[in-house]
Amino acid sequence: MASAMVPSLRTFATFLANPRPARPVGLSASGAWKEWGTLLALHLAVMLLVIAPLLKVWQGAFGLPAPDAFGRMETARLLPMVIVIAPVLEEIAFRGWMTGRPRALWLLACGLAGAAMLALVQAHVAETAASLGFVATIVAALIGWIILRKRNGVPGWFTTAFPALFWLSAIAFGLSHLINYPAFSWAMLPMITPQLWSGLLLGHVRLRFGLPTSMLMHGCANAVAIGLALALS
Repeated sequence: MASAMVPSLRTFATFLANPRPARPVGLSASGAWKEWGTLLALHLAVMLLVIAPLLKVWQGAFGLPAPDAFGRMETARLLPMVIVIAPVLEEIAFRGWMTGRPRALWLLACGLAGAAMLALVQAHVAETAASLGFVATIVAALIGWIILRKRNGVPGWFTTAFPALFWLSAIAFGLSHLINYPAFSWAMLPMITPQLWSGLLLGHVRLRFGLPTSMLMHGCANAVAIGLALALS
């Protein structure tokens, strides 16, 4: 495994140094499953052997609370949510657009607009208009997908902006997990390191092998995390 990990590490490091949109080769390509498994092993090794011990020290030093997301619902509902539903939805939201295909970018734009409309509804601001706006984004997403589904060219602006977009997506993915904690302070920011690491690696996997493969790796990592959390609780 160590010898197989070296080229995978090199490829990953090269990607991080200069992120670029790409057409995934899929797991049917020669050696793809082996590389995917190597990246999964890398993902878990860094998470469990490096990040988790360091965060345990940080958490104890500042008296930070543990995440309480696992305690908010019963295990029968928690397991499918964490292992299946969350990986699928989060990969679509944070990495579904990374190939730069016009239909994916359109769906991302509609998703962001729809999220903004829902935020207004929850804040009780212009609820009627925001509700209609949310429905409109769903209709627009469907129409746009039908119109753009056969267009595969990547816009030039997207390629130029991709490095910044990739890193911003990974950071946003990490910050979104602060809701797992019962309270927030600036000392909490390092606690998103596991999700930041995951965002970077999963982004590479998504572009190398395709969205379903990043969903699968995400689910595997979550399964290991929740398994350890439940075993130690």
